[in-house]
Amino acid sequence: MRLIRHFAAAFLLVPVLAAPARAGDEAAIKTVGDLYATFSGAVKDGAGPLPARVEVLGPALDRAFDFPAMARIAVGSKWGGFTSEQQAAVIAAFKRSLNVTYASRLGRAAGGKFEVTPKVETRGAQRVVPTTVTAADGDDSQVDFVVNGDDKVQDVLLNGDVSELAAQRTILSKPLASGGADAVVKFLNERADGMLAAKPAQ
Repeated sequence: MRLIRHFAAAFLLVPVLAAPARAGDEAAIKTVGDLYATFSGAVKDGAGPLPARVEVLGPALDRAFDFPAMARIAVGSKWGGFTSEQQAAVIAAFKRSLNVTYASRLGRAAGGKFEVTPKVETRGAQRVVPTTVTAADGDDSQVDFVVNGDDKVQDVLLNGDVSELAAQRTILSKPLASGGADAVVKFLNERADGMLAAKPAQ
């Protein structure tokens, strides 16, 4: 449970270690590998301040993640009732919130490592890229990246079934019910602001 708390949906460090894969799987593995390479570089000299990690991670997450699809799935059936302007605002706030969240988690992941396995699982147009995450103390956990047909990460699964998107959908249910798109945007931005304003752990 301790590893789950520390590494749920977090992206850990060190270069990808992957055996040769089928040609159709290579792009999905590269998406995950490139993301991890950026994260490893971001903390190679230590965790550093959170705003600096946010700045470094932002472009890598934008390249790797399908934020529009993730935001739409996290919102659920009410997405279609949003105007195009509201949808854009939710996507931007969702992206910012996850960027800050992952940057925060990465600061706690220093000393960890992972290994990508070559047996990528195909689920329709999606591929699941499995990785084994090892904490600095040797504790292991499974983190799987769900990559869509555009070679973008659409979900992250811990130990095979703990979904990042499911967690986000639960988090957003209350503001969504109370105030729709505007409340979701406000909630996500306040969440990111709170993390950025928090004092670093001593």
